[in-house]
Amino acid sequence: MFQFIQQQQDLAVLLSQMEANSIYALDTEFIKVDTLYPKLGVLQINLNGQVLLLDGAALDFTQFWQKIYAAPQNIFHACSEDIDLIYHYAQQRPLHNVFDTQVAMAFLGHGLQVSYQNALKTCLDIDIEKDQTRSDWLARPLSQEQLSYAANDVLYLMQLANALKNQLQQKGIYDFVLEDCQSLTKEIAMQTPLDELYSDIGNYRHSRRELMQLQQLSVWRDHITKSMNLPRSFILKNGTMHDLVEKQPQNNFQLAKVKEIRQSVIREHGKTILDLLQNLPPEDQWPEKLARPVKHNSKEVAPKVEALIDSVVLATTIPKEVLLRKKWLNAIYKHVVFATDEQDLPSYLLGWRYDMLTQPLIALLRQDSDFLAEQMKNSKA
Repeated sequence: MFQFIQQQQDLAVLLSQMEANSIYALDTEFIKVDTLYPKLGVLQINLNGQVLLLDGAALDFTQFWQKIYAAPQNIFHACSEDIDLIYHYAQQRPLHNVFDTQVAMAFLGHGLQVSYQNALKTCLDIDIEKDQTRSDWLARPLSQEQLSYAANDVLYLMQLANALKNQLQQKGIYDFVLEDCQSLTKEIAMQTPLDELYSDIGNYRHSRRELMQLQQLSVWRDHITKSMNLPRSFILKNGTMHDLVEKQPQNNFQLAKVKEIRQSVIREHGKTILDLLQNLPPEDQWPEKLARPVKHNSKEVAPKVEALIDSVVLATTIPKEVLLRKKWLNAIYKHVVFATDEQDLPSYLLGWRYDMLTQPLIALLRQDSDFLAEQMKNSKA
């Protein structure tokens, strides 16, 4: 049913076999409990119906990653964590040749987060067990139950992908899914610039001073966690950072009252945290306040926006939640109000959506620019 590869010479045979096949179905099993970066336990590949499990603890994957990047297509289900792992190990990003069956299921109206188990049941009437989800994939030897579980994750994946591709092609939306998969892998590859880390944690409720404090804490946390390979939550959770800038502790006694702060962090880094909160650069270097998301259009334009979106849903059969996310619409609002470059819009809006949705929305919202500008102004007050 499957082969467990633990020797480099056996991997070399697989690499040569990959030359004769263009599409790979992939999954990974890893541990990411007490580290920032994932530790690969097993990588599963379905190669033309042959399932192989690659030992993440024993093999050099350098040439394997090259094959993955060069392949015409790699198939995953819910690829985000797998792609993030590949980026870490391959030290290369982004990966553009992905077909994600979870994304495909969403386009076909099955919801945004359908599990692999439910996808198999829905599309192929196949039942699989998911009882090894929390296994220790770094333990050796791996049990037969663990290996069978890992193999099942790719055994039917190619079959599922082919069934979904047929449905998507019949609807004329297969290329749309491929574009969204490419946008997804690009999104996973994106890293917030160091000088903008505050924007991942702060919100419109924070003052400029608080945003500056969050920025200093974020840069320090980023350095510590990367150098020590620790989860960010082991140093400071985002909620803890919010509580720090709200309570403004002045000493370790007050620091100990901050939400979910570890005693070990206070002992080792308490003075540093207090210094970062108290010693700020000049005010002219503080970030600008973050704008409140714009939630409404004027009464005249709002029905037109909804009608436009509904018409695209009807024409394409693509569910509304897949067609346009709230954060994308907010990005269009900001583009209209601040006259930003269209290329700065999310990549999802610049592909197949551009002609049928993005451009018409921009044109509609320009009719509403005075109203939106006032909303943006109020959101920063």
